[in-house]
Amino acid sequence: MLHQLTLEELYEACGSNEFNSGVYEMNTYIEEIRRYTSAEMKKAYVRSFGCQLNISDGEKIKGLLKQMGYAFTEDENEADLIILNTCAVRENAEDRVFGIVGSMKKLKELKPSLIIGISGCMTAQEHIAQRIKKSYPQVDIVVGTSALNSLPKLLADCINGQKFGMDIAEYADFSQVVEQVRESTFRASVPIMFGCNNFCTYCIVPYVRGRERSRKQEDIITEVKNLVENGYKEIMLLGQNVNSYGNDFGETEAFPKLLRELDKIEGDFIIRFMSSHPKDATHELIDAIFDCKKVAKHLHLPLQSGSSDVLERMNRRYTAEKYLEIVDYIRSKDEDFSLTTDIIVGFPNESDEEFEATLDMMKRVKYDNIYSFIYSRRTGTKAAEMEDLTSEEVKGQRMRRLLEVQREISTENYKRFIGKKMRVLADDVSKKKIGCISGKSEEFIIVEFEGDESLIGQFVDVEITDAMNWAVFGKLIK
Repeated sequence: MLHQLTLEELYEACGSNEFNSGVYEMNTYIEEIRRYTSAEMKKAYVRSFGCQLNISDGEKIKGLLKQMGYAFTEDENEADLIILNTCAVRENAEDRVFGIVGSMKKLKELKPSLIIGISGCMTAQEHIAQRIKKSYPQVDIVVGTSALNSLPKLLADCINGQKFGMDIAEYADFSQVVEQVRESTFRASVPIMFGCNNFCTYCIVPYVRGRERSRKQEDIITEVKNLVENGYKEIMLLGQNVNSYGNDFGETEAFPKLLRELDKIEGDFIIRFMSSHPKDATHELIDAIFDCKKVAKHLHLPLQSGSSDVLERMNRRYTAEKYLEIVDYIRSKDEDFSLTTDIIVGFPNESDEEFEATLDMMKRVKYDNIYSFIYSRRTGTKAAEMEDLTSEEVKGQRMRRLLEVQREISTENYKRFIGKKMRVLADDVSKKKIGCISGKSEEFIIVEFEGDESLIGQFVDVEITDAMNWAVFGKLIK
């Protein structure tokens, strides 16, 4: 267990600068709410949507609430406090949250003391925050992605009778003083930076998460050491673009250096990271992946489109040729190295030829898996202002064709593992086969094998006997 500092210890450690005074103020409100929850046990329901960073933010929210004395429930009907930690990457994600919030009006009527809060990327958009305030009176608290430290104050004000509280301002990172309530006992996410400077024309993230801010290397190393000492087997390093880590410090190749330092930590664990931006995928980074024994031999390298013209309209800052140079360097070291990617189908005015270029790239690179999306218009981005004459029907047809091509590639790709031994971190009971366990290999491949639940959270060796287009199957090597 991590040692929780008292207010006095915290203040002494922090000093008196503005940041640390803010931390002290946050903890003052935590103490105030703790007195409220100690009188009668209060339960909180926290639900996070979207990416791994959002999941990590949700764990921090739970950490704050735990410090305030809240217990947790998976049943919103039992909750005294509900917090929805939202995603804004696609419009349908926002629509889904608004639907859920609308349905909570009935809960509020049945339990007037219920406190409802909305956090995350949706609320970091001023127009969304104002819409919630105006149209959803059942919501009591709105807090932005960079304002989690203000949650205790907003909650204290609400408990003391304030009708509505909102803070969507940008603040410094308080994560090092917040204990996370992690969803897993063997797999942990560690944000190494926040924000994004890339401004891809389709993406709302720079507007909702702010500019790039890197954590100190020593703080990251300390956190990973603590996690490994507490039995965690997989560490996922997070950032909107981890390859840019340290740029705000003026350091070159800071991320490969960080990987090499983390690799020195004693213990049996694996290091993964996401997401990587091709414009910053240097030879030094790739060399570090191959040199470091604990860094997974897998790279998620978002392509988005195989057309250089589309990439330019997306402001991706690399060409299809540059992307292939990175792939060729990786394949020169290991032709079977595992690559996955993101692809957007139907970017404004994507032509048939441009779409075909994406299919050609997929066939050339031979990704083990792809994460594909039909373009979603996001208000406030440059792409939202672009003319788009391509019909939704055509976009749907292209998506179906893209998925079919990838199924063929994956089916062939996964055969290369048959007869080989794979080291697997068992993480769940198989949802497809009774009596089987599912896990992921170092290559980020789903592996299923016969076994019992006692293996979950452990590394096991599996001999691969069969392959599908989504997973491989094998037998446990005892």
